[in-house]
Amino acid sequence: MNDDVDRCPECEVRAYYTNDFVRVYQAYSNTIAQSAVANGTFVSPPFSMTRMTWVKPSFLWMMYRSGWGRKDANQASILAVDITHEGFQEMLTQGVVSHFDPDRYVSAEAWKAASETSNIRIQWDPERDIYLNRLSYRTIQIGLRNQAVEKYCNEWIVNITDITDKARKIDACIANGDLDTAYNLLPVEKPYHFGE
Repeated sequence: MNDDVDRCPECEVRAYYTNDFVRVYQAYSNTIAQSAVANGTFVSPPFSMTRMTWVKPSFLWMMYRSGWGRKDANQASILAVDITHEGFQEMLTQGVVSHFDPDRYVSAEAWKAASETSNIRIQWDPERDIYLNRLSYRTIQIGLRNQAVEKYCNEWIVNITDITDKARKIDACIANGDLDTAYNLLPVEKPYHFGE
């Protein structure tokens, strides 16, 4: 891990992971999602290799961002993307935080230089509960661009699954007051300490 990840007291990297992979989430149009599932990775076209793409280990933050896949047509399909631990750890160690923090950088210029040269951006946002309300602690988002996007697509992705139906089932359970089923369907995300 790097200082951008380690020195945020209310921040802790949490994810669903096994010995073989770490799961992150993304939401895309049906066209991009169907292509990704069919190919086992993102291919261009329809996916753009030249735009920054954000991955989120928090399922509920992804649901907040996409409105359970109902927010707009560009986020209609929710994907669970399983990536290698090596890839995830590279994201964490090479990423630069998305805003200047004087506790982490000696100057705004030093942060700007690091931000401009890094292909991986770290952003911390308030975690969400099952109702998508803001919690007191934060969750990590990781933005990838340029070579990092290429490595993500060509080296790090192990598997891609369309989980839109599952997401909407959880949403329906919440709407119907069936919280036991909703909680049972949620992925178990725990602090990421793999290999320590």
